[in-house]
Amino acid sequence: MHQVRRVAMLSLHTSPLEQPGGGDAGGMNVYVRQLALELAAAGVMVDIYTRRTSAGQPDTVVMAPAVSVHHITAGPFTKVSKEALPELVTEMADAVAAHISALTPAIPVSVIHSHYWVSGMAGILVAKTLDLPLVHTMHTMARVKNKHLQPGQSAEPGIREDGEQHIVAAATRLIANTTAEAAELEGHYDGCEQRIDIVSPGVDLKVFKPAFRDRSRRALDIADNDFHVVFAGRMQRLKGPHVLVKAAVILRQERPDIPLRMTFLGASSGSDKYDLPQLLADAELSAQAAVLPPVGPEDLANWYRSADLVAVPSASESFGLVALEAQACGTAVIATNVGGLPQAVSDGRTGLLVDGRSPRLWAAAIASLYDFPQTRIDMGRAGSVFAESFGWARTAAQTMASYDLALTYQYVVPPGC
Repeated sequence: MHQVRRVAMLSLHTSPLEQPGGGDAGGMNVYVRQLALELAAAGVMVDIYTRRTSAGQPDTVVMAPAVSVHHITAGPFTKVSKEALPELVTEMADAVAAHISALTPAIPVSVIHSHYWVSGMAGILVAKTLDLPLVHTMHTMARVKNKHLQPGQSAEPGIREDGEQHIVAAATRLIANTTAEAAELEGHYDGCEQRIDIVSPGVDLKVFKPAFRDRSRRALDIADNDFHVVFAGRMQRLKGPHVLVKAAVILRQERPDIPLRMTFLGASSGSDKYDLPQLLADAELSAQAAVLPPVGPEDLANWYRSADLVAVPSASESFGLVALEAQACGTAVIATNVGGLPQAVSDGRTGLLVDGRSPRLWAAAIASLYDFPQTRIDMGRAGSVFAESFGWARTAAQTMASYDLALTYQYVVPPGC
């Protein structure tokens, strides 16, 4: 029997109610939302705290039975860049602590679970004020991102590196998506192995599942002979859609027999000046590629099923939820061999891992899956089986185990930490 009956989640810089794929909304939004729903299904009440970005937002949105999203007031009623959010940490923490204190005492909050470093900084203050344990999930880390910095990208600021270092030292438990991320916490931030719990993200297997591929292609107007490559994510250099553009140029020159068609689903993000339509126009690929806005889960699953392969050319990923969702739909994946992607994709069985982001290597990987269609089909089938072990119920169960450890060791620092 788990000890936790109610948890307060902090997702202050972005709301689980937002559509992933643009701005600051991405895999973390999916993670917070789906984890909360599964925790509730397991009998845990979840209060999610996010910053109010407009005066018209309701104080509370009931996302599902036992799951509420609370909009707390801190700073202006507008979107604030992640770079400016640290100035609001104390104000956000005070607002969250006051709201938690006012909740019905019948079922009190027993654990704070913060997501991303800004929430973690606020979480430290909330946990101290309320004398509660803090569990933190990084999702991404400044020192890891800076290690993989791309041309034209700005380095993550020192204040974030320092903040993450403080969180690693102060949190009761740290949740890492993969063993690779756990090693990064230890190597880059001197994280204590005894306080790190490895919890894999999940995939909504009720939505992302195999279905008739030809129906999806007809519905989305994808021709039978098109070799359809799909990219889903934020349009930024870190995620790498430009790698696919350059690979497509190579394929047009060297493999004109491949009837390549590409669909990019997502929107621009942050300060990264990234004009994908212009990149496609400059490469004379506009007729072969479509850039579409982010879509909801049901439509996204349909796009995955319409694809011959899904590409994830990221420079850095703590896990790679897109890769897992695509495989759950029965579609082969090509991904960069970096971060958590080697654990999200079984190389040679459910897809291919590419060492680095050389457009020539990516062109060769795309061509190889075109040349061997049965291998591609077999990978898709294996991918759907592989993804079945990553349901959100499993993620929730492992997270609850981390909460229990946080309660058990709230006032105990393990030896050597």
